[in-house]
Amino acid sequence: MGLSICARSKADEPAIDLQLSRREKEGICILDLDGSLTIGDSEAILRTTIVTLARAGTLNIILNLAGVTEIDEDGLSVLIFCYARFAKSGGALKLLNLRPDLSLMILTKLDTVFEVFTDEQAAINSFFPARAVRPYDILQWVQGQKKHRGAKVPK
Repeated sequence: MGLSICARSKADEPAIDLQLSRREKEGICILDLDGSLTIGDSEAILRTTIVTLARAGTLNIILNLAGVTEIDEDGLSVLIFCYARFAKSGGALKLLNLRPDLSLMILTKLDTVFEVFTDEQAAINSFFPARAVRPYDILQWVQGQKKHRGAKVPK
């Protein structure tokens, strides 16, 4: 079953409950989510976990969405809530393994709010600016070389 965004009414029963497992790597809290992030218990579980972590002083979190099978509007709203909660506390929340079978519209919306990663180590490194891999722009280097050579050549 692919990841999907679907509208649900409050009267609908929640889909499979969301299971969370917490681990830590290099001081960064990683929450592995498994199941549906939909109206009802699953979004409440994530919201409660985030509030508890924020109150405990955890500032940097990665949500690993590889096991998430469905997201509805309430699931999206809880992700935004989580992001805002950590931003307000001076921390950051980043997404890992956002499944590609999510609708393009939702992927775009999430990508504009969150930093999204496909590699766990890259997500962890993003919390440490000194580790950031800087993109290498060959065109910029060539233009710099031309300017540098141009300054040495008398005219």
